[in-house]
Amino acid sequence: MWKDFKAFAFGGNLVDLAIGFIIGAAFAGLVESLAQNVIMDLVAAVVGQDSTENLTFTVNGGEVHYGKFLAALVSFLILAGILFLIVGAIKRAGLGNFRAQGQRECPFCKEFIAVDAIRCRHCTSVVEAEAPDPEDAGLKPV
Repeated sequence: MWKDFKAFAFGGNLVDLAIGFIIGAAFAGLVESLAQNVIMDLVAAVVGQDSTENLTFTVNGGEVHYGKFLAALVSFLILAGILFLIVGAIKRAGLGNFRAQGQRECPFCKEFIAVDAIRCRHCTSVVEAEAPDPEDAGLKPV
């Protein structure tokens, strides 16, 4: 039992996932700092406030802190944009495993098979492969 756990815990995928998570958390902190301490301070200066946290409006006596929401939105957009660019660069470089994800139903036996399968593993029938999206496959449309 210990050998199985050790093989699982120190196997490549789990360690890679843990390292990726740690780097991702550090990167998210960096992006958060950029958004809050640089970009949002510039926005606050443009609108004449000392901080975006002071950007509020009142509805029926309650304050709505839209400045805090703007900071979170800017952080999210920066992080999503950078991750989009990184994944695109990895795909163009041909690195990583970008196989089709998901399942579809075999037209013969009705069991689920991989979306990019050409033969059903249950009934061994030859099935029509679904054509990948040209953008996802890294191909340029003509």
